[in-house]
Amino acid sequence: MSTIKFGTDGWRAIIGKDFTTDNVLRVADATAKWLKKNNSNPSVVIGHDCRFGGPLFVDTAIKVFLSYGIKVYCANKFTSTPMISLGTVKLNASLGIVITASHNPPSYNGYKIKGAYGGPLLPEKIKEIELLISEKILFDVEYIDLELGKKKNELEYVDLEEMYYQHVLENFDIEAIQNSGLNFAYDSMFGAGRSIMKKLFPNIIHLHNDDNPGFHGQAPEPIHKNLEEISNLIKSHKNIDCGICTDGDADRIGLYDNKGNFIDSHHIILLLIKYLVTYKKFTGKVATAFSVSPRVEKLCKHLDLTHITTPIGFKFVADYIINDDVLLGGEESGGMAIKGHIPERDGIWIGLTILEYMAKTNKSISTLIKDVYKITGSFAYQRNDLTVSETVKQHIIDFCKNNKISSIGNLKVLKKENIDGWKFHLENEQWVMIRASGTEPVLRLYAESDTAKNADALLKDVEAILYNN
Repeated sequence: MSTIKFGTDGWRAIIGKDFTTDNVLRVADATAKWLKKNNSNPSVVIGHDCRFGGPLFVDTAIKVFLSYGIKVYCANKFTSTPMISLGTVKLNASLGIVITASHNPPSYNGYKIKGAYGGPLLPEKIKEIELLISEKILFDVEYIDLELGKKKNELEYVDLEEMYYQHVLENFDIEAIQNSGLNFAYDSMFGAGRSIMKKLFPNIIHLHNDDNPGFHGQAPEPIHKNLEEISNLIKSHKNIDCGICTDGDADRIGLYDNKGNFIDSHHIILLLIKYLVTYKKFTGKVATAFSVSPRVEKLCKHLDLTHITTPIGFKFVADYIINDDVLLGGEESGGMAIKGHIPERDGIWIGLTILEYMAKTNKSISTLIKDVYKITGSFAYQRNDLTVSETVKQHIIDFCKNNKISSIGNLKVLKKENIDGWKFHLENEQWVMIRASGTEPVLRLYAESDTAKNADALLKDVEAILYNN
């Protein structure tokens, strides 16, 4: 049978090829063994997003847990990853399990594990579970009767969406948002956030809110190239103050201003820090992944906040949130967590925070960004994902490891960092970064400059270097 490895955020594989009921059995079996070893009375919260086969894979895992005598709380409908994480905390469960491949293409599904604290299980614990994965299926769970499990109270179906809804009402001034006169659109990308946003804002302009496990053939990742429909809607409508988008399992955010311009995660992180410190008077450290803009550190210095840089993968950010006093944790790919919530990325939660910021200040996103620029200076960011073979990927990794890049275009490299990937700092606060994805056959290129055009030029210069060596 195939080797199962967890990447930066869970195990993901193509449905029917490696993501099969047999392999889900193997992973659930290892999870159950780990739970029994580390807990005297273990329990699990489990659910799935809107991908193909979610209910089947959830039922498969439930049967394994029940066979080990582990109490199971199962979401009563499709659910977001943050809802599973919050439910794990609220129900005092030992672990949370989400059947999701997050933002990956529709041919994928996956298996995420959440700790009892409501965030990604830490890497050393994931490794312990990986080592328990058997090469073969050692038992048959077909005899496990889920209806009997319900009757014996070993299996309980719970409304995680309602739990999350009440949690939102306790933590946000929803009335202020509703009464602010703000008009906003929401693109759920056919994902798990679609129901809760309609519940919060019944009159919201909502794109892609129907059931489509194939995501219309597009990866549900909230980046601009996948979101042109909402951008064009805002441009043509002319009365939409912002657009919020979330990925397949609703833990990542995409954001648009009132002119249909995409607001990248670096700018969102800066906005959140400014709001949480200046208006909500929150304190704490800021932990961001290696691919996040140095402008965040610049703002932190201005606000007298400690800044921490982590490797890529929210599990590393979550480690600091769990063990330290952290105001905000975030990464470039749209995942952020803030104080007062769970140590988990949550696209809906972050979107609500931005809406509350706009409602409380009566300012547009572009005006709020200009306020931040007074401290950090203006900048633009671009990213390009290259689909490459494993051979080419390894060649480029070796090339970068040998420190052969001393200039990019006509700009000299002033400083290099290799915390996770390779970041090259250039003059005038410009930088580029190269990193191989931990979950896909992809090489990611990142660039920041004074304008989007110049950031694009930097990306082309980096591609030329990589493909010519």
